[in-house]
Amino acid sequence: MVPRVINIGDLREQARRRLPKVVFDYLDGGAEGEVTLRENCRAFEEVTFRPRHAVAVGACNLGVRILGHELSLPAMLAPVGYSRLMHPGGEAAAARAAGVAGTGYILSTISGHRLEDVKAASTGPVWYQLYLIGGREAAEGALDRARRSGFSALVVTIDTPVGGMRERDHRNGMKELLSGSAFAKLPFLPQILLRPEWLAAFLLDGGLPKLENVVIPGQGPMELIDVTAALARAVVTWEDFQWLRQAWPGPVVVKGVLTGEDARRAVDAGAAAVVVSNHGGRQLDGVSASLRALPEVVAAVNGQAEVLLDGGIRRGSDIVKAICLGARAVLIGRAYAYGLAAAGQAGVARALEILRADVERTLSLLGCPSVAELNRSYVDVPDAWLRPAPARI
Repeated sequence: MVPRVINIGDLREQARRRLPKVVFDYLDGGAEGEVTLRENCRAFEEVTFRPRHAVAVGACNLGVRILGHELSLPAMLAPVGYSRLMHPGGEAAAARAAGVAGTGYILSTISGHRLEDVKAASTGPVWYQLYLIGGREAAEGALDRARRSGFSALVVTIDTPVGGMRERDHRNGMKELLSGSAFAKLPFLPQILLRPEWLAAFLLDGGLPKLENVVIPGQGPMELIDVTAALARAVVTWEDFQWLRQAWPGPVVVKGVLTGEDARRAVDAGAAAVVVSNHGGRQLDGVSASLRALPEVVAAVNGQAEVLLDGGIRRGSDIVKAICLGARAVLIGRAYAYGLAAAGQAGVARALEILRADVERTLSLLGCPSVAELNRSYVDVPDAWLRPAPARI
C-alpha cells in the first residue's frame, strides 16, 4: 500500500474502493448541499505563506504541549463514530496507532470497542467525547469507567441538538441498514455484496456492534442505532456543564465552537480548551469554515483556554496554517479515518506519517525551526477574517 499512498487523497481512494458505498459515504459526506464540507478544505487555500528564505533550520521540533501532555506532533485523532464499521480494529486500532506516533486519541461515544480496551491499546493520552444518548445515568457510568481507566480529558460536543441532514446517508439507506427490518434492508444489500472483502471482515467481527460505552442500567450496552434519532433526545446545554464538572474531575474540552460568544461561554463554563469545529460540515450546512472562524475564537478566548481546530485538514501545511492563526494544535478526523478504512492500524499510521513529514517539510521551507515559533507573521490572511468579534451582550 505505502508506495502508492503519498497523500491523504490516496488513502481516501483506497477507502472508497474497500468500503460499501453506504459506509464510505457516511465517512466522506456532509450535510445538505455539503457547502461547509467543501469550504472547510477550500478555506486553507485562501491563506498563503510568507517564508523566511536563506535560513538553515536543521531538524525541526514538531512537539507541542496540550492539556499537560507532550505530543510529538501538533495533531490528535478526533472522535469518529461508527469506526468499527469501517474496519474491525476500529477505535482500538486508531488509538494504538496514535500512541505509537506519539500523539493522542479521542474516543467517540458512538463506538464499538469498550473504552477500557481503547485506553489499554494506546501509549499516549486518550480523551473521551460525550454524547448524552442513553441519558445522564448512562453517561455517568461511562465517565466513571473512563476516569478509572485513565482517560485524561472529557470532550463535550455542543453542536448536535439534532443530527444534520446527511443526504448521502438517506439515499444509501444508512438508517435501514443499522436499525431497519430485514425487508427494509433488501434494496440496499447489493452495495454491500459488491465489497466481499469488507463483508467477510464485518461478519467475522460479529456483524453490527453494540454501543459498548452506552450501558443502560438493567439493560446492558445500547444497540447500534441511527445517530440522528438518538441525538434529538440528547441535547447538551450550558446548564449541563455544572453537572458535568461534578461528574468529571479532569479537564473539560468544549467542541463545536464557531463564534466569539460561544467561546466566552465555554470559558465561563470552566472549559480548559475549546475546539473550533463545525463537525466536519456534517451538521448545519452554510456555517463558516472552521479556519475562518479561528481568529475570532482565539481573540475571544484571550489566552484563558487552549484553542484547537478541526475541519478540512488534509495536509501538513493545513496544520501549520491553523497554528499560525492561533490554534495550539489540530484534530484530524477524516484524514485518519480514510486510513483506518483502507488498512486498519497500518492505514492510520500511514496517515500520521504523511502529515508528520508534511509539517516538518513545511517548517523547513518556511525557515521556522519549531511549531512553537509559528505565528501570524508566517501567513497572509484575507482582511475579512480578522474582523473584531461581536461585543459581549
